[in-house]
Amino acid sequence: MSKTAKTARADTTPRDDAAPNITFIPGAVQKAKRKRRTRSWLWLPVVVAIAGAAYYGWVRYGEEPAAAAMVTDVVTRGDIENSVTAVGTLDAVNSVDAGAQVSGQLKALHVEIGDRVTQDQLVAEIDPATIENRIEIDQAELANLQAQLISKKAQLVLKQANIDRQRNLVEARSVAQSTLDQAIADLAAAEADVNAIEAQIRKQQATLAGDKVDLGYTKIYAPISGTIVANPAKEGQTLNANQTTPTIVTIADLSTMTVKAQVSEADVTRLKVGMDAYFTLLGQPGKRFVGKLRQIQPMPDTANNVVLYYALFDVPNPDGELMMSMSAQVFFVQAAARDVLIVPSAALNHPAKGTGDAAGQGGGRGDGQRSGQADGARGEAGKAQVTVVTASGALETRDVEVGIRNRVSAEIRSGLAEGEKIVVSTGSGSSGNARDSRSLRGMRMPPMF
Repeated sequence: MSKTAKTARADTTPRDDAAPNITFIPGAVQKAKRKRRTRSWLWLPVVVAIAGAAYYGWVRYGEEPAAAAMVTDVVTRGDIENSVTAVGTLDAVNSVDAGAQVSGQLKALHVEIGDRVTQDQLVAEIDPATIENRIEIDQAELANLQAQLISKKAQLVLKQANIDRQRNLVEARSVAQSTLDQAIADLAAAEADVNAIEAQIRKQQATLAGDKVDLGYTKIYAPISGTIVANPAKEGQTLNANQTTPTIVTIADLSTMTVKAQVSEADVTRLKVGMDAYFTLLGQPGKRFVGKLRQIQPMPDTANNVVLYYALFDVPNPDGELMMSMSAQVFFVQAAARDVLIVPSAALNHPAKGTGDAAGQGGGRGDGQRSGQADGARGEAGKAQVTVVTASGALETRDVEVGIRNRVSAEIRSGLAEGEKIVVSTGSGSSGNARDSRSLRGMRMPPMF
């Protein structure tokens, strides 16, 4: 074989480093691009589903620790009391309606609402003309009767003299005995006439005295010292006292006020006469007005099947800031303590005692808290347990002695120190109760004086 032929055959042998011989077709290229784009869109729902599942898991499992987080509080020092609450109204201890005892026109009214008056001060006058006329008639009638009495007495003297004369004539046998008998009868009739006139005179004198009293009633004086709180009658008004006594003014002694509180039948048995009581006003929620329970009225007031008893106590009102018919939030104090250690009532966990407490343990911590709050409402001292967060963050169950308790807070007499952190609740089931307890605890009672 020639050298030229060998060279030709060598040139036709395929070589590894030679570029492939590819023929590019435009339609095929476009079809391949569309196919890759379609596959990309098919993956999009899968990516969205995976992202949604990841977000749901993050929300679900990320929030559970927050819901199950412990709610804690700090042992503080302050005042606490266990009391029966009620709603009441203010009224004057002593108030009197000054009315008219006689009929007539109200001629003058010398006072207005809010004026202070003293006892026996003139406050109103009724027109006395009609009564003055009656008195004039009574006096004239009395004078007529007195004149008749003089005449009857003169006749009596004459009849007595006639009897003496007729007796002498009978003894001298100058007249018959019948003449003497007639003289005696005439004397008795004359004496009866005198007695009748004297009785009419006494009657007329009483009538005159009554009319003079009525004339005095035309001037109305203050029966007590106090403040004019009402004047239903107006000057110039005609008053009719024949059927009812019309009230002209109402006078109240506002130096001492009484609180009339409505107490439910469930709480009235917890009240004792002489126990401390106080109230606050809507406009002065931070100020206490103190007194002692004076009376529990035995007759209740029933409205819409609700039985309410009235409990009364008095408070001084030297500055006149308390007014009639004011609404009062009343507290009857059963027990109170100042500057003591206080924890939320929800933090107390009572150990089992009998069936009821066993049921409380079976129901978990939430039932134990409710049992503690129910016992706390009675304000009895006793033992309980609290969970303390130590400095290292560990939880420690500790026995404590509980003093005064109410539905919000409890006094700790021993077992805790001021500033220690305690667990109020754990888990989402009781977090709502803990929030309510902390919210109520933030409501401050009026300061104790």
